[in-house]
Amino acid sequence: MASSPDVPSADNTPENPGSGSPSDTPDTAGATGGEQRRGRVRARRAAVMAVPATLAAAGLAVFTAQGVLGVQFAISGMPFVVTADRLDGTGFEQFGGLDNMIPDSPNAGDTGGQELVVTSVVKNGTITNMCQSVDLGGIQLLLKAGGGSKPVSVSNLAIDSDDIKGDATFNNIEIGRDASTFDKAGVQGPKGVYGQQADGVVIEHLYQHNYAATAAVFKLPNLHMSFSGDGCD
Repeated sequence: MASSPDVPSADNTPENPGSGSPSDTPDTAGATGGEQRRGRVRARRAAVMAVPATLAAAGLAVFTAQGVLGVQFAISGMPFVVTADRLDGTGFEQFGGLDNMIPDSPNAGDTGGQELVVTSVVKNGTITNMCQSVDLGGIQLLLKAGGGSKPVSVSNLAIDSDDIKGDATFNNIEIGRDASTFDKAGVQGPKGVYGQQADGVVIEHLYQHNYAATAAVFKLPNLHMSFSGDGCD
């Protein structure tokens, strides 16, 4: 289900080939396309400094990031969905970040190989009735666990998301704190980046659209993996 906001990706931006013949037409289309893509990448980097990861009355975020385990990896660029009836966590942190794909990734599209994400971290927690799905192109790889009386249990869980929904309750939350000064879950974000942290979090009817995740411990009772025509709702 990690983020590497400090990994440079400017050289990963694909260039569009020119539309004219190389013998008689300057490659201005390629240059223009490259400049537009670089502009979008720079905009994403700037946006990290202001990502609010803001709480809405009807929902909010959950876990995330590579900082938990010091792991850094290039994301595939294929998002996955996680849903759950309930998340109970102690030690919660959240801040903005950038995930990076490999150079010339086929999934980069017009993003320059970067995805702007909200990085959330839960120090310890349980997840009830968890479902995870990834679209493999017409068929879904489905993972289910934590149903019944045995929820999924996690420690140092970190997830990078670009869309999160649910009904959230936070205990002793601090909003707008510099992410580099966090002390609730053992992870610090980049200096000068907007963040929020809390002693605890409960999120019901959780939905996440994610790009990466890490965990020190991830226990999945009653694990079932299968292929399906439908993903997690």
